[in-house]
Amino acid sequence: MRVALIAESYLPHMNGVTNSVLHVLRHLAAEGHEALVIAPRTAETIDAVSGARTELLTSLPLPSYPQVRVVFARVARIAGILREFRPDVIHLASPFVLGWQGVLAADALRTASVAVYQTDVVAYTQRYGVPHATAFASSHVARLHRRATMTLAPSTSSLRQLEDLGVDRLRSWARGVDGERFHPGRRDEAWRARVAPGERIIGYVGRLAPEKQVEDLAVLERLPGARLVIVGDGPSRAALERRMPHAIFLGHLSGDALADALAAFDVFVHPGESETFGQTIQEAHASGVPVVATGIGGPKDLVRSSIDGWLYRPGDLGDLRGRVTDLLGDEAKRLAFAAASRAAVADRTWAALSSQLVGHYEEARMLRPIDDALWSRAAIRPAALRPAVTPTRWSRYVALGDSLTEGLCDTSRTPAGAYRGWADRLAHLLAQEPGSREPFRYANLAVRSRRVRDLTNDQIPRALTLRPDLVSVFMGANDLIGHAADPLILGAELERGVARLRAAGCDVLLVTPFLPRRRAARLFARRFAIFNSEVRRIARAHDCLLLDLEALPQIGELEMWADDKVHLRSRGHRFLSYRAADVLGVRDAEALGDLDASFHEDEPSGAGWLRRDALPWVWRRLRGRTAGDGLSPKHDAYVELPRPDADRRSRQAR
Repeated sequence: MRVALIAESYLPHMNGVTNSVLHVLRHLAAEGHEALVIAPRTAETIDAVSGARTELLTSLPLPSYPQVRVVFARVARIAGILREFRPDVIHLASPFVLGWQGVLAADALRTASVAVYQTDVVAYTQRYGVPHATAFASSHVARLHRRATMTLAPSTSSLRQLEDLGVDRLRSWARGVDGERFHPGRRDEAWRARVAPGERIIGYVGRLAPEKQVEDLAVLERLPGARLVIVGDGPSRAALERRMPHAIFLGHLSGDALADALAAFDVFVHPGESETFGQTIQEAHASGVPVVATGIGGPKDLVRSSIDGWLYRPGDLGDLRGRVTDLLGDEAKRLAFAAASRAAVADRTWAALSSQLVGHYEEARMLRPIDDALWSRAAIRPAALRPAVTPTRWSRYVALGDSLTEGLCDTSRTPAGAYRGWADRLAHLLAQEPGSREPFRYANLAVRSRRVRDLTNDQIPRALTLRPDLVSVFMGANDLIGHAADPLILGAELERGVARLRAAGCDVLLVTPFLPRRRAARLFARRFAIFNSEVRRIARAHDCLLLDLEALPQIGELEMWADDKVHLRSRGHRFLSYRAADVLGVRDAEALGDLDASFHEDEPSGAGWLRRDALPWVWRRLRGRTAGDGLSPKHDAYVELPRPDADRRSRQAR
């Protein structure tokens, strides 16, 4: 794979972003991938890391924080570099300024982008007391991450924060830790004697800046028999040294020197309330050092209170002091916490986390063509369809919907005037799944021209009397093409119906409506996008199965559609049924679909669309009627479908 990493921060300035980028580069090189780094240029020369090519762009230092540099580059410049490299995926490391240009360039090249959320810029602007900048930062972060193909966040708190900003396609990706470098075996009594002879050591490692709240550690400076040791540098160092004259400031340490210092601590403290993760917490744990951290943000995922450290109440410095005192005053407890600390990070290696990252890259590459095929996008975009790993065995399936579920225009192997349809095909596939001795029962309550109100008022109540264990719901298209349809109101009504089915114990397969790839259909694209976003939200909120047809743009291709231009032909119904089977975990559904297709000849296109289809539709509309008036469902009660086990038992009995 060819990976372009666009980083807001890079060597020689070491911080969490740079550290993560370096580890990712080493892993990519070890696995045979090619990498390009686009980052700010500094006065120092930077050699290539792990064989990665580097493109350094002119940058300016922040006036109050010269270690942080900002690149102002044209999108065309970045796109040109990327076009030459031809990446498969673009990794945006803690994107904000350069990252925004990167995501625009990714869109211009139609290349997958993975935005890695590492810096809570919104909280930083609040900490620096710039309210107008806070509003801008919040909207910019939301806009950037919603535009990326996928966003990776390191903790539950950062995932929640991004969700609150309306960011979709969120995945969890933490950080690895070098368990060989950061190790309890590095604890050196000679080092401790030089730095704090005869005293316990309370340690902090990190940037010395307002957002890190290092000044809170002043409550620990004069604890009896203990010394506060601070590792790090930054714009606040001089002020912190004046405020805590008895603390020892070691400045910036890295590599083995940092590992030696961490292993020498007795307790590690982490006061920052705006951390998306807390990498130094992991490094302290790997060094066998218990942690006392604020109970908010990233630390909540890393510190197991009363097992390998303590989480104190945010802002309660008395609680911070009490928690540190507790560990310093009870050596047996401190040693038990220390042992648990090392065990907690045993499986968080950079190799494992980097392999997981490559998996996210692969998913982003699958998602990018889906995004490119969207006519309009709403709050929640489609996800790539993944077959169920452990399918449930169902025995009573009821299909609800309109003409598409009824099966209009699917005349394959049916008597004259009858229709088959995707749901009928799916029922036969489910009946063939082994493992159940019960007969498979199937009902189809769908009727052409029905709307969401018919679903909730008629079809769902009837379905509940049949006590199904699986219900498919494919509804909404007839509403969405109507005058002044409101997809949010329709979504709310659909959700009420789904909630009733789930409360009755039914598994529910939701199917998103879709449009043919015709120019006229674009008129309704925005409505369909919003409604389908609601369907995705409903599926997640009510733990439903989801067949998201917006993730399968092939369904819109014209060869899937019948001559009437509004229904699927047999090919489209076959495609839909086997994709539904995939979602439900039917074994080898894709291969079965290919085999099935090879035995079919598609119906020839017929003439006379205007007289046969369009004029009757107009006439019905003028009279206030629909094609489904007076029609009943084709399977209002259960029909039994044979199971392979039953056939075998019958033959054996004979």
